[in-house]
Amino acid sequence: MQANNPAPAPGFSNTGYAPGNQAPYGHPQYAAGNFYGTTPAGPYAYQVQPMGNPSGAAVPPIQNQPPGAIWMPIPPPIPNCPPGLEYLTQIDQILIHQQIELLEIFIGLESNNKYEIKNSLGQRVYFAAEDTDCCTRNCCGPARPFTIKIMDNLGHEVIRLERPLRCSSCLFPCCLQEIEIQAPPGTPVGYVVQNWHPCLPKFTIQDEKKMDVLKISGPCVVCSCCEDVNFEVKSLDEVSNVGRISKQWSGFLKEAFTDTDNFGVSFPMDLDVKMKAVMLGACFLIDFMFFESIGDSQQRAGVWQ
Repeated sequence: MQANNPAPAPGFSNTGYAPGNQAPYGHPQYAAGNFYGTTPAGPYAYQVQPMGNPSGAAVPPIQNQPPGAIWMPIPPPIPNCPPGLEYLTQIDQILIHQQIELLEIFIGLESNNKYEIKNSLGQRVYFAAEDTDCCTRNCCGPARPFTIKIMDNLGHEVIRLERPLRCSSCLFPCCLQEIEIQAPPGTPVGYVVQNWHPCLPKFTIQDEKKMDVLKISGPCVVCSCCEDVNFEVKSLDEVSNVGRISKQWSGFLKEAFTDTDNFGVSFPMDLDVKMKAVMLGACFLIDFMFFESIGDSQQRAGVWQ
């Protein structure tokens, strides 16, 4: 008689990644610096996946590749996967590098943010660009509503992030931060909503039906002073660690004179591809909430500001 297999945890397609089966954060994969290097073998280690098309059809060549940029090879289409998210099925880590804007440095006016999104091999997976008008950027500052368009290496918009205008302090618990993730644009695949807490940054990752899937918890003092700032992604009961969003220390000069940031996001290889996209959106929300600054203003140090 065939044994009954347990159902996978919410957001996972394999029971091997159910809460309690994750590698602990003492595991070498999560050691400092491993976002940039090759991870050791293990249940979450990054393994290069075959990129060939099993049907034998030719894969389109990489286009619109700017000088010096190495794009991740285009994976073949996958059934039931939103177009453009096939890249995320191949990886368990992404690196987000905000580009330096000289206009901000010299005249102090906030410009639309731009980001490179890479895999752990340094290959560009996506390019993200904010689409917000000048008045909103410079009047509302880091609390501004925004639209961020994320494009693949063919220039196609595959993910859109929509952040409405909300309160940015825990003193107003009725109207806290949230962000909607769409893939493709116009089709919501998930949400990230802030949960009220007097001291800690806390968020809930939800699916397209606004059902809770995962939790995010950050440190009491969100200050990137010579070290990384980690936001742990956990199961709903907050017992098992599932992934991590890490604001990485960029060096004194870059941290002091620009608001450009580097982030690393790790998740299980077998996590639902839509939830990987939602974790990517959570990273942008965290960046704007705690690490974005304009002119002489300082970044927030916690949820009470």
